[in-house]
Amino acid sequence: MKTALITGVTGQDGAYLSKLLLGRGYRVFGIVPRSTRYAYDNLDYLGVTSSVDFLDGDMADQGSLLRAVRQTRPDEIYNLAAQSFVAISWDQASLTTEVNALGALYLLEAMRSFVPRAKFYQASTSEMYGSAHVKGCQTEGTPFHPRSPYAISKLYAYWMTVNFRESYRMFCCNGILFNHESPIRGREFVTRKITEGVARIEAGLQKKIGLGNLDSKRDWGFAGDYVEAMRLMLQRKDPGDYIICTGKNHSIREFLDEAFRCIGIRDWKPYVFIDPSHKRPADVVNLKGRCDRARRELGWKPKVGFKELVRMMVEADRERVNSSSVR
Repeated sequence: MKTALITGVTGQDGAYLSKLLLGRGYRVFGIVPRSTRYAYDNLDYLGVTSSVDFLDGDMADQGSLLRAVRQTRPDEIYNLAAQSFVAISWDQASLTTEVNALGALYLLEAMRSFVPRAKFYQASTSEMYGSAHVKGCQTEGTPFHPRSPYAISKLYAYWMTVNFRESYRMFCCNGILFNHESPIRGREFVTRKITEGVARIEAGLQKKIGLGNLDSKRDWGFAGDYVEAMRLMLQRKDPGDYIICTGKNHSIREFLDEAFRCIGIRDWKPYVFIDPSHKRPADVVNLKGRCDRARRELGWKPKVGFKELVRMMVEADRERVNSSSVR
């Protein structure tokens, strides 16, 4: 039986990855900050809460990470924990840096001290490319140009992962994941804000959805597909860095088209307004990746398409809204 240690286990990716690994016979340990010790909604949604072994820990507390690694002696470590909401990273730049950047360093140091032969996965992000405008798509060779404190903190963790791999010959991988969504995406993210808003509008509980730049384009995939790529990276003989994406991008307007179509509304403009509070100091307007390396070396490709993903999320939120209305 392999043992996996997951930070950010209660988040979207942590929940899907836990379900995947448990299904493959792993013992799964999850690090949870004491402040969110019982926030298991995502794990509950996927029916795996009782199968995960939880440990108290915090990415900003190096001692707790050392204890977690020493106690569990994992075969695989997945660092998914982050302050991951780009919009608030300007207001909470110090916290974002401490959790996303230094937290990754602390975890790598713990691995080097206690399980140097383990395998390490760092959750990197397409936001690191920022305004690196390349005709076509971003690849593993595209230069980085981060445009937010969030992206900068993730870039630190990316390079530290590379550094530990090259300096200590440890098995350390970066998964450069483009936007990936699911029915358990956080409500603060634009995709979930739209799908929940659509469900509430249909139920007569909400009149409009406030959004930012409707012309921003992202390469959206399904989180359940993307965690499989994480696992596959750590099954390789040699470590590497991989882009995980669909190779297709869509604007916020297109996401709105598909979401409102699910409830029979073609013209969504009366139900959407531009909220100035969503304007960012610097924005990333267009991200689209190429995952040729992942397809070739991991045998991975996305299964869920854009329209299917949007409908999946809308239907889940419709079910939630209807069940809460009954209560």
